[in-house]
Amino acid sequence: MKPQTLSIHAAEITENLTIPFADEGIKAGFPSPAQDYVEHGIDLNKVLIKHPSSTFFARVDGHSMQNSLILDGDIVIIDKSLEPRDGCKVVAFIDGEYVMKTIKILKDKILLIPENPDYQTITVTPDQQFTIWGVATYVIHKLY
Repeated sequence: MKPQTLSIHAAEITENLTIPFADEGIKAGFPSPAQDYVEHGIDLNKVLIKHPSSTFFARVDGHSMQNSLILDGDIVIIDKSLEPRDGCKVVAFIDGEYVMKTIKILKDKILLIPENPDYQTITVTPDQQFTIWGVATYVIHKLY
């Protein structure tokens, strides 16, 4: 199995990214005649990026997170200022490589868990070069 890798890019938010927005939501049942038009805009930079100086984008390359719907080719938004919590999706730098995994923080060890049974859990050992690079906050992927 090819390991999952990430190509990382700084968030560029010098311009507003305002697009039309249906702020009352999209019904997944029967359509409402009251929502025949979209009146407001939304700036995706403001919604998706809370800490601009510590936010980065990465393109996922691989399938180790597919069961959590983070797919090959997706764009992940990563915030380096957030403290990783047990169960969150993180980008870790381990032995010279960036990987994305679900983190399991135990009393005496850290596990980096893939979301695909074809990949093995990584148990972080003291002799490895390891750091949590950032916490994934959003994932963007195409539906078609």
